[in-house]
Amino acid sequence: MNKFARLSLFAAAAIALTACGNKEQAPAGEASAAAASTGGDTVVKIGQVSPMTGPIAHLGKDNEFGAKLAIEDLNAEGVEIGGKKVKFELVSEDDQADPKIGTQVAQRLVDAGVVGVVGHLNSGTTIPASKIYSDAGLPQISPSATNPDYTKQGYKTTFRVIANDVQQGKALGEFAVDGLKAKKVAIIDDRTAYGQGLADEFEKAVKGKGSSVVKREFTTNTATDFNAILTSIKASQPDVIFYGGMDAQAGPLAKQMQRLGLKAKLMGGDGWQTPEFVKLAGEASEGQYASSCGVPRDKMPGFAAFNDKFKAKFNTEVQIYAPYEYDAVRVLVDAMKRAGSTDPKTYLAEVGKTNYTGVTGQIAFDEKGDIKNGAVTVYQVKGGKWEVVSTVGGPAAAAAPASAAN
Repeated sequence: MNKFARLSLFAAAAIALTACGNKEQAPAGEASAAAASTGGDTVVKIGQVSPMTGPIAHLGKDNEFGAKLAIEDLNAEGVEIGGKKVKFELVSEDDQADPKIGTQVAQRLVDAGVVGVVGHLNSGTTIPASKIYSDAGLPQISPSATNPDYTKQGYKTTFRVIANDVQQGKALGEFAVDGLKAKKVAIIDDRTAYGQGLADEFEKAVKGKGSSVVKREFTTNTATDFNAILTSIKASQPDVIFYGGMDAQAGPLAKQMQRLGLKAKLMGGDGWQTPEFVKLAGEASEGQYASSCGVPRDKMPGFAAFNDKFKAKFNTEVQIYAPYEYDAVRVLVDAMKRAGSTDPKTYLAEVGKTNYTGVTGQIAFDEKGDIKNGAVTVYQVKGGKWEVVSTVGGPAAAAAPASAAN
């Protein structure tokens, strides 16, 4: 073999070895893409954000469990979109109910390649995060953020599956005056977008019905000592004290009202219409009132079956929003099916056209992304459990709020 022939053979061998080495070191992402394109299911990521650490972690986990159950059910059903079988994957983030962290995790979900987001839980995190999703063109459905500003921003990507605080505050304020015959009302809020927003709407409704707000105080969403505020309020002898905030504060607040001998009824919104409030407040929870957005659970078309699966899967009771979280995930997927695509650019337009019967009832959105015909239900604690008093709005609405003797 002459010199040139030997050189050619060595060169060919070197090229072959180099090619084999490059093939073995191919990036994992490229290998995954190749596998997906050769017969594997298409993986579609859906984001979920709620506070899974901190004082309202029980509510955040409740939301996450609802999303997990929806993903599990969808995968069991073998969903096909655009002629391709799809496997859904939940990407869950903890925003700690902190607006700054909320925007950070929102960007993380965008970077992770999710095609839609269910969340956030709190209005205070949902609103700032919504700009990030809007800029990325990602549909966002909140199962629990009730501040009206969320859907007033003009974004085409924002939706919610429960009534907002205009509806809820109005229902509570009118119930306080018409149902509880309150002439004098005191208001406390936690200065969050949710707590303050709901308190503002409640105040408007009370004044609109001719009753007076004798005190307006505020605290924080981490406070546990309300004695100074309650002592100040006690002198004005209100018939009702309204608290805009979450159950982690409402429970201690009820206890401290009892210790100070306040006879006023405590009222609030969906943030503390929970089993946790009853647990935290103990006997001081008895007779107190709070509302929840939506019809009572026994009026929800799919709650019984959902509840059975939820308890079997997670060995815990539903707190508040899990069924709404479940529905929000399925609304996103329903829009994908109708669009024949999992690409947000394609299926976003279908979200606004939703007409879907979910666990919680009929879901359709108005031009802003608010749910149409949103219901609000008022509850009272009796015998250590929340019992329905009346429902305003929605398909299962009761007549005007009944007078409450307790």
